[in-house]
Amino acid sequence: MAPRIGLALTLHNHQPVGNFGWVIENVYRDAYLPMLEALERHPAVRLGLHYTGPLLEWLAAEHPEFLERVSALAARDQVELLGGGYFEPVLASIPERDRVAQLVRMADEIERLFGRRPRTAWLAERVWEPDLPTSLVAAGYRATILDDAHFRAAGVPEDAMWGPYTTEDQGRLLAVFGTEQGLRYRIPFRPVQDVIDYLRIHATEGGERLGTMGDDGEKFGAWPSTWKLCWGEERWVERFFDALEANVGWLTTTTPSDWLADHGPLGRIYVPVGSYAEMGAWALLPDEGRAFMETLERDRAEDRPEVRWMRGASWRNFQVKYREVNDIHKRMLRVSSQVAALPAGAARDQAHDHLLRGQSNDIYWHGLFGGIYLPDLRLATVAHLVAAEDVADAVAGTRTRTLTRDLDLDGRDEVLLANAGQVVTVDLDEGAGIGDWDIRAARHALTSVLRRRPEAYHDTIRRGDDDRNSTATQGAGLVSIQEIVHAKEPGLAAHLVYDGHERRSGLVRFLPAGSTPSDYGAGEIPDLGTAVDAPFRVVALGRGRLVTEAAVLVRTGRASAPMIVRKVLELGGDRLTPTLREDVWVRNDGDQPVRVRLGLEWSLMMLGGGGNPSAWYEARGERRAHDSSGAVSDVDLIRQGNDWIGVSVDSLPSPVADAWWAPIETVSNSEEGFERVYQGSSLLLSWLIHLEAGGEVTVGVANRVVVTRDLEAQPKLA
Repeated sequence: MAPRIGLALTLHNHQPVGNFGWVIENVYRDAYLPMLEALERHPAVRLGLHYTGPLLEWLAAEHPEFLERVSALAARDQVELLGGGYFEPVLASIPERDRVAQLVRMADEIERLFGRRPRTAWLAERVWEPDLPTSLVAAGYRATILDDAHFRAAGVPEDAMWGPYTTEDQGRLLAVFGTEQGLRYRIPFRPVQDVIDYLRIHATEGGERLGTMGDDGEKFGAWPSTWKLCWGEERWVERFFDALEANVGWLTTTTPSDWLADHGPLGRIYVPVGSYAEMGAWALLPDEGRAFMETLERDRAEDRPEVRWMRGASWRNFQVKYREVNDIHKRMLRVSSQVAALPAGAARDQAHDHLLRGQSNDIYWHGLFGGIYLPDLRLATVAHLVAAEDVADAVAGTRTRTLTRDLDLDGRDEVLLANAGQVVTVDLDEGAGIGDWDIRAARHALTSVLRRRPEAYHDTIRRGDDDRNSTATQGAGLVSIQEIVHAKEPGLAAHLVYDGHERRSGLVRFLPAGSTPSDYGAGEIPDLGTAVDAPFRVVALGRGRLVTEAAVLVRTGRASAPMIVRKVLELGGDRLTPTLREDVWVRNDGDQPVRVRLGLEWSLMMLGGGGNPSAWYEARGERRAHDSSGAVSDVDLIRQGNDWIGVSVDSLPSPVADAWWAPIETVSNSEEGFERVYQGSSLLLSWLIHLEAGGEVTVGVANRVVVTRDLEAQPKLA
């Protein structure tokens, strides 16, 4: 008997919560629609298709005919529609009740749209933890697709990876397929005949082997340079499908579920925590990640056997690497508990929908591209968590509350203050800075600002290796989107500036008396004092009011002066005009006079990147872009806002202050290359002070927020 082999292709198609419609439309035109048309032209080619919930919703609204055509493919058993978490969460990161809810919601929607309940689940970013079979099986799934790296970690030999295995958790049995690296790197980046030859050499007379390739559908036309390769003059997909049909005598295309129905598993395995190799590297801190990838790439090139056992950090380590990710994640857990405690009804359903949308994985990590660095996605996803908490608080009657709790699960307490219009969290151990300042009615996270920090790929910019994809963009040698990197503008190395403290708001800064706005930039001047990240103790805590105090040091030449800093935060206003006032009292407890610039630093997000005309600063009646730099002296009012969001903040310093502001810009990578990304703006309100020994001074700022429209004017409480 001639050697035979099966091939299970699965295309994962995803668009994040909050992505721009025009972006999705471009991907639809360049990747999703051409692939559908190719499948219609080649009815003998069978494969799996996965569309995440946000993409299904967009397709239903913008291209319902597309879903009808996919349904026709499913009806003739040409494609298997995969399920998974509806809003594409990393299942390992969310509570069990939400895992099952996400999985069941997707299964229900697939059944509604396409007439069949899915049996195979797509696993977001292939992030696996050993307890996932319990969740998947509870939601009705029989199988999922992992990475071949998972199989290696489980001790499966290289020549034994061609087919599914079973695993279990607490007796819940699940089949796991491994997406094979050789296929993943060849399709569609190697000649078609190379793919066919690769499959032929792995065929067996018994035909018991299955080659599985599960990968992003966007790589077929939407990744840079791939439209020409896949659908343009090179017509790779058309030629590949022709070849599959021409070799049908020994090469059978199938779907994961159909293969399981006709073939038994190869064996039983237990897979440790993991994802694909690059994900493990990205989750490491920059120096460790850089060393890991250099070693991995060298050992791969030398075909060294230890590559099989090389793994980086757990996906959860992104909550260590990025304080902002951890804050969002712990907020999500808090909100999940609040929603779960609600009585059944329309309000709970409304809050639950927002919660599930707020679990979309994209902003909870960062690899080579995007993730937490994308402000629009970050704000859109967090907006759903703000909305879910607002509804839950309305039902529970807890919109106005004050509590001390370990909010970020670091073993130390933070403080939460809330009223009808806002929720404010304060990290006592880091300068008593404001971590979250959520404007409920607008669902806007005012302080969702990203710290500028080193990334492993910044070395590429420093080396001047800004366009290392010169051959990859021609389709030669490209095996992964990780290889598509270049610079979108020259001179990016000059913008690799890192923050010495977390980007919280209301921080107390002691700066040299001779500091200038250009020196300060967006907070780059090294601080003379320790108040910016010192631990503060709670002096008083009441309804909407927090008083904290810290003993700090301020450098004065070669010596340091001991100071006492007391901060008072007060919430006020109503739902559409919330107010937040901060007063700071400083006493010089040393025996020498101190002359410094005392500042209150606010890092706020108004989605002002690219000179967005809707986002602005206003000083003395003159408006400027929110991503501009500026300075005015002796002001009693400075305003900032975003007209599209419908939020503005009036800051009234007392006494009159100097106001300096500048954009907080990171340098990160996107599918189109290295670029500067606006992450918010740093506003310093400051005063020149001279304190004799024992001298005192009090400064402050009253922030008045105005919301032009309430996105949830009256939650449905029935």
